[in-house]
Amino acid sequence: MLTRKTETPNVAAKVSGAVSDQNALAESRHANFKTEMGRISRQSSIAFAGTIFTAIVGYGFKIYLARFLGADALGLYALGITIISFLGIVNILGIPESAVRFVAEYSAGKKIPQLRALLWNGSWILVATNLVFGAVLLKVGPWIALHVYHAPQLERYLPLFAGVMFLSALNHFYGNVMTGYREAGRRNIISKFIASPTSIAATVLLVTFGYGLGGYLVAQVLSAFCILALLVYWVWRLTPREARSLDLHRLGMGREVWVFSAAMFGIGLMQFLMVQTDRVVLGMYRGARDVGIYSVVVSMIAYETIFLQSVNQIFAPVIADIHARSEREVLSRLFQTLTKWILGLTLPLATVVILYAPAIMRMFGKDFEAGWPALVVGTFGQLVNCGVGSVGFLLLMSGHERRLVRVQMVMATVMVILCFNLVPRWGALGAAAAAAITNAGMNLLNLIEVRRALKLSPYNWSYLKLLPPVGGAALVVLLLRRSSTFGGAQLLAAATALVLAYMVFGIVAFWTGLDADDRLITNAIATRLRSTFSKTRSGS
Repeated sequence: MLTRKTETPNVAAKVSGAVSDQNALAESRHANFKTEMGRISRQSSIAFAGTIFTAIVGYGFKIYLARFLGADALGLYALGITIISFLGIVNILGIPESAVRFVAEYSAGKKIPQLRALLWNGSWILVATNLVFGAVLLKVGPWIALHVYHAPQLERYLPLFAGVMFLSALNHFYGNVMTGYREAGRRNIISKFIASPTSIAATVLLVTFGYGLGGYLVAQVLSAFCILALLVYWVWRLTPREARSLDLHRLGMGREVWVFSAAMFGIGLMQFLMVQTDRVVLGMYRGARDVGIYSVVVSMIAYETIFLQSVNQIFAPVIADIHARSEREVLSRLFQTLTKWILGLTLPLATVVILYAPAIMRMFGKDFEAGWPALVVGTFGQLVNCGVGSVGFLLLMSGHERRLVRVQMVMATVMVILCFNLVPRWGALGAAAAAAITNAGMNLLNLIEVRRALKLSPYNWSYLKLLPPVGGAALVVLLLRRSSTFGGAQLLAAATALVLAYMVFGIVAFWTGLDADDRLITNAIATRLRSTFSKTRSGS
């Protein structure tokens, strides 16, 4: 009996201690989730603001280019981009993508020698490979222009494309280094608020003085050089002092970096086939003019992922960090909440694009209006992309890049087969259909791989709360589209519909109620806006 009496308090104490530990663990996980969600929301709001700024300015700029250069010149530009995009897969060796993961990992783990090696050796390797492949471009490019694209006039612009390729590779690397340092917000300020206006101003100046496509390319080179200087400056500032000096005894990078880079090389090749095959085949069968029209369609479709892109830039290094700490529940909550917001915020935009597609394309000129069916088809493919969230980055940043490569190999094959079968028959519409099917298929397969490898799903019952705000926004757009309020001013009607759609979406979403995770996002964004407004007022 004495023994039993002495053991009972011990057992109770152990049970109480276990419960206390569980509560502490749950509180710790919630605190981590709150911290990461706050950081993602705040920095994503900066990225989103930059993307919106770029989208608005870029839309007007593309109208200017389309009207001043015409479909043929834009087609030549798109064909030149396909050439340097292919060479760009080889000349970067997957190193820039490795920077996001390993800069974050080495910084968190205080691995200074590895960080120094990645920054210094990655830089000189990229410089060397880009010089080599710049020479390859000047040697092989004329043959491709003449015999593949049947556009000999492209040859005169190849030296400028070589400059664009060289600077883009370095900007990609240093930009990803900043993302690895969790400074994606600052990177967006440089790449969106500084790079875009600089490039646009230089282009308008040169094109207005009659330099045409050559002036556009010169402006891109000058802008890229300025951005490179800014990125290098900030990378130097963010890098720990111990990692700034060159170690001549260590001129290589870690094995884990090269393994990851090799996987990224494979991914890059598959992405080229999925992203550029439509334009390559269209150029082979239909010529530069159709490629020019289709390139405008593709640029419009890309704007529809502004919310996904804004989140991905911030979420990618967070995934690597959280996965390394084995905090699966935190990662799951982030994945679900962010995907729900991405999908909900994308649907009103997609509705406006689908219903006002002819008016949107007509703004670029009469020749470009013919591309509106391709715009509608491509929009459906992007809805699937946004609807599954950051599945590709989840596989990539958690060490499951091989699964991602397998998926992309399958879908790249599908893309090539579809393009060679659909483009000769339907032209730009066939290219858009091939791209949409490939885009949707790739993202759905990635979602399956995420569920298999990480046991994560982006969906829960809270998605039902999206139905009223999305339905209300779609109804407003549809009613405005059917009305005759704006007469022939369809572009003004589209802009009005977009504003009203998001107003209705926001009002209904708050009225139907937000859960605790949703409020974390809105509170973080509101805090960022108040802070920015306060700084603006104090500065004035």
